[in-house]
Amino acid sequence: MSGPRIKIIIIATLALINAFFIALIVADAVGEARTERETLANVSAIMRAGGVEIDPGVIRAAAPARTAGGIRAMRTARVLEVEENIARAFLGPASMTDQGVIYLYESAGRGAAEFASAGDFQIRMDRGAITDEGGFARTVAGLLKEMKVETSEPVVSQGAIGGAATVTVVCAYRSVNIFNCAIEFVFGEGSLQVVNGRYVAGIEPTEGGKGISQVGTALLIFLAEVMDAGREDVACARIFGVEAGYRHSVSGSFGEGVITPAWLITTDNGRYLIDDTTGEVWGF
Repeated sequence: MSGPRIKIIIIATLALINAFFIALIVADAVGEARTERETLANVSAIMRAGGVEIDPGVIRAAAPARTAGGIRAMRTARVLEVEENIARAFLGPASMTDQGVIYLYESAGRGAAEFASAGDFQIRMDRGAITDEGGFARTVAGLLKEMKVETSEPVVSQGAIGGAATVTVVCAYRSVNIFNCAIEFVFGEGSLQVVNGRYVAGIEPTEGGKGISQVGTALLIFLAEVMDAGREDVACARIFGVEAGYRHSVSGSFGEGVITPAWLITTDNGRYLIDDTTGEVWGF
């Protein structure tokens, strides 16, 4: 048999083998998708039987998020360079005073910033130091870029009197929200007045950290709390949204902490946060 013919046979054989494996992969994916649909339909039925309505489409939209950004427990730490960068975004060059676990930054004619070890901070701006001439959302977007803190899209709540407004952003890690870490920008009289919030820094993956559970598990935990007569603070008749993300907690006096997988459930009775590690549920 000639050399060219042998090559043709080898190439054809490899193509058939590749096609076979692709068919297996597709069949496996179809099987997984079917199993997921059936599981979510069963979860929806259980929720309805427990008195909670939910659209299966809401669950399906949340399901892929369980792996987004590799949602798993990670360590956090205080990073002074991040604090300095945030302060500089608002105050420019500023003098820093160390008061134990509190750091103060002050700038003449602009304002002052105070940072605590847990990531909590407050920045009080002098009137006119940062104006809102470009619009509240655009002003905040520019400040966030200077701060170099990853967040969700700004949400603007504007008052009817004097153009006062509050712009809120939720901190994030690799596009996944850290639900209990948010920053609030308060505007009034044409300029930024105060910034309050909590951010997370020094995030380090932990080896073998447990990833977030299936969305159905979180929903059944929530349903059990709704049906618990002793939990009057957890109640709902309909779920409008389910989102996978993180919850931040501080474990040390100098800012050491963790972010752990969590689920945010939006209902007709408010929002609830589920700690995926402990199963704890509370209003948020």
